[in-house]
Amino acid sequence: MVLEVRKKERETSQNLVHRFTKAVRQSGILIEKRRRQFHQRTKSDLVKKRSALNREKTKKEYEIEKKFSKPEQ
Repeated sequence: MVLEVRKKERETSQNLVHRFTKAVRQSGILIEKRRRQFHQRTKSDLVKKRSALNREKTKKEYEIEKKFSKPEQ
């Protein structure tokens, strides 16, 4: 994606830079770049399933621990 901003007549360089940064923000170039910066492999179905089961187990343990713990005073 090419982004071009030309200097207008009687425009200061500071205003030009401001317009350029605004155009970059609106185009979404930086967001896309940051998203692609670190490539993550997709997890297999088995890994996703094990992770979900582990989360549920940890959640249940936390609930039980919370239920039987003494209230703080």
